[in-house]
Amino acid sequence: MSKSVIVIEDLTVNRNGEYLLNNINLTIQKDEQWAIIGHSGSGKTTLAHALTGKIFFSGKIIFQHNNDADGKKIMLVEQQHHFKNLSNTADLYYQQRFNSFDSEDTITVESALQHLPGKEKWIKLLHLTPLLSKPLIQLSNGENKRLQLVKALSANPALLILDNPFIGLDAEGRTTLHSIFTSIIKEGIHLLLITSPNEIPQCITNIFVLENGKMIWQGKKKDYQPTRFHQTKNAAFVTTIKNIPAPGYPPFKHAVQMKNVSVRYGNKTILDNINWTIKKGECWCLSGPNGAGKSTLLSLINADNPQAYANEIYLFDKRRGKGESIWDIKKQIGYVSPELHLFFEQHNSCFQVIASGLFDTIGLFRQLTATQEQQVQQWVNLFNLKKFQHKAMFTLANSEQRIVLLARALIKNPPLLILDEPCQGLDDDQTSYFIQLVNEICKQFGTTLIFVSHYQKDIPACVTHFFQLAKGRQQ
Repeated sequence: MSKSVIVIEDLTVNRNGEYLLNNINLTIQKDEQWAIIGHSGSGKTTLAHALTGKIFFSGKIIFQHNNDADGKKIMLVEQQHHFKNLSNTADLYYQQRFNSFDSEDTITVESALQHLPGKEKWIKLLHLTPLLSKPLIQLSNGENKRLQLVKALSANPALLILDNPFIGLDAEGRTTLHSIFTSIIKEGIHLLLITSPNEIPQCITNIFVLENGKMIWQGKKKDYQPTRFHQTKNAAFVTTIKNIPAPGYPPFKHAVQMKNVSVRYGNKTILDNINWTIKKGECWCLSGPNGAGKSTLLSLINADNPQAYANEIYLFDKRRGKGESIWDIKKQIGYVSPELHLFFEQHNSCFQVIASGLFDTIGLFRQLTATQEQQVQQWVNLFNLKKFQHKAMFTLANSEQRIVLLARALIKNPPLLILDEPCQGLDDDQTSYFIQLVNEICKQFGTTLIFVSHYQKDIPACVTHFFQLAKGRQQ
């Protein structure tokens, strides 16, 4: 029988009387690579945090093998990654990615890695050499993921846990990551991936399925039979949407017009001569590989990028820079993105986060009227968030946090929705439900939509127009 790497016995996590994990038992043998799958909120990330000592648990974690006495036993690469700037503070905000001055206050990839032993091998393997001089805040999802991998691998772990490593990566990035996993395994490091049933790498040998904090199946990957998740739909789904007040904004012909738009930071061109017209009621998919310039392009529309004033851009038929405030623009836009999720105020309750969408603020800082409270409650119910509404955002699973932010984006029922990878981290049922909701809203109200996704299956049926970027240029 092969030697065990780690044995988990009766691992239980209880928070305020609620079992997040209940009697988890798992043995990882030498040469086994495991994937953990399950519904959103089933306890996958909680298990990862327990294994790395981030949270209190009962039960046992027994190590019976380590490939190097100087290495750490377990390292975790999280879904999201916060970092400090040169001022040694972490209170960054998502717009800083688009402000060239602020980016100068964030450390570079080279600085982030400078004290790590044995980093050279991993820098080369993960193709980070060309990025060493790049500020962290300007990294794409794929680049940031590779940076975190280098940091974790430099600790020489016996077991490397990756929480949804494919989230936010384009097709090429996902393929690259698959090959990187193979190289990691050859170095004698074992993998434990939290992932989707639709994204299980070839190198994985075993599957562990969680549901409501309990193990419901484990075994060889070849014996695993995927099951479709079925979510009970709100019977009043369509009726509820019909009862939502129509957008009460001034009429317009074009939501967006860009004429020869370019964005440069120093000597680097991010967007090059972009021309794009979006008419009222049109639904667009914006696509392109990681680092193509999609987020920068959207930041010009959403009033997050000061370079909008140096370009010829019209929003809702008005030229940017003609006296309007950023709040005049934002009140007509519903917006969600990975950056917004990363830097959003985490101590507000879910109810407060959704309510903040009425005012376009990163948190709620004012008293709601009775009408506004009813409006928030309507969206709480529509997204099936009632059991979470008074909980702080940081206590929820990442996917549950994302759903709260999706409700925040929709609460005003704005004339323009900008949904940048809105289904990132959601399970299949959550994704299906949200896409139905977006379709119905666009159909009912003639909402203009800009939708970004690296997965064709996630694009709503209402999308009939496509805009593709590559290396900052429209294709």
